[in-house]
Amino acid sequence: MTQTKIPLAGVIGAPIAHSKSPQLQHHWLKALGLKGHYIPMHVEPEDLEKVLRTLPQMGFVGVNVTIPHKEAVLQLADMVTDRATLIGAANTIIFRKDGKIQADNTDGYGFIENLKTGAPDWVPQSGPAAIIGAGGASRAVVASLLDAGVPEIMLTNRTRVRADRVASDFGNRVQVYDWVQAGNMLDDAVLTVNTSSLGMIGKPEMRIPLDGLRRGTVVTDLVYTPLKTRFLATAEDQGCVVVDGLGMLLHQAVPGFERWFGQRPVVDSAARAAALR
Repeated sequence: MTQTKIPLAGVIGAPIAHSKSPQLQHHWLKALGLKGHYIPMHVEPEDLEKVLRTLPQMGFVGVNVTIPHKEAVLQLADMVTDRATLIGAANTIIFRKDGKIQADNTDGYGFIENLKTGAPDWVPQSGPAAIIGAGGASRAVVASLLDAGVPEIMLTNRTRVRADRVASDFGNRVQVYDWVQAGNMLDDAVLTVNTSSLGMIGKPEMRIPLDGLRRGTVVTDLVYTPLKTRFLATAEDQGCVVVDGLGMLLHQAVPGFERWFGQRPVVDSAARAAALR
């Protein structure tokens, strides 16, 4: 009797105990009736390479990668997708059958899919997007919006040099605004995105004036703890279409799960409930 290995996947970061990925992936495995396990692993930066080389020998087919390893894994991978190269970070690792480690970034995919679900009337070509923050998540959002056909991106960050770097990497459709002028860029935006940690539980609140947000503007926050940030609540009060950040977490997990376990999972109310448990 032949015995096939039960596929293992997981998420590596430091810290990792807060991750909602395990309960989401376990929900999908159970819902699809698949054998497999998904394990959270606290890995310090100095151990990252050793861990990545060892996991395939233990039956792992891949892992998600979170802070602080998303940039470092690019240097350790044998193959890096174009979108991960452009973003400068990876969130999904595939241990291929030929022994090679492949790094990908599905954050932009997750962001766009979440917008399509939460704001189905949003048309990328309809006008500029305003983006707050210039870290790794911001780069994924910028890449995905430009790819979707957004004509102009207005970008602001507390440290201007990081925003300037994004603009130089992504070209002249990205315009940088000084942090003190951030409120002004909201007047013309048909989509406004917070990619920073401002408003997250335990982090400072966002102080950008939001009175420029117009009724009908699509507003989304990548922060999902709390699910409705003050930023989203204010936007909703002003008649905006608001999309919370949990959906991005759910949708970005789909391509990795499908690659690892062989079936495409569904993002639905049960998946949301599983992630919020």
